[in-house]
Amino acid sequence: MRTTITTATLGALAVAFAFAAAGLLPQTAATAVAAAPPRLGACAPGELCLWDQGDFTGVRRTHELADTGIESCVPLPPGTSAQSLVNRTGRPVTTYQSAECAETGEFETYPGGGTWVPHSPYRVRAFKVWES
Repeated sequence: MRTTITTATLGALAVAFAFAAAGLLPQTAATAVAAAPPRLGACAPGELCLWDQGDFTGVRRTHELADTGIESCVPLPPGTSAQSLVNRTGRPVTTYQSAECAETGEFETYPGGGTWVPHSPYRVRAFKVWES
């Protein structure tokens, strides 16, 4: 199952936590909110962050626009892949199952305004940052 968390979802969760803390949610809803707070991966504005394991765990690789060619295929180091990611580049980013950015495998494009993906539907082996 793939889960993508956008900035709007984060805002809704913050409101739910505030209501729960103030005791304004029914007990069952407050318990559900408190029982499963999301653990989001830390990633600074302007960065694309990739983790080798799901739920933003394991080794993290960070890429900034200054070091990344626009619309160029950027393969991850040989023998590595990512299973979770955060896109805060401000630009759309496409992740690829293929290390050559081939569209014959799985690929997905994520908005750059703030997208958290705790479980990619495939192992990410390369990515492209697109012009806005």
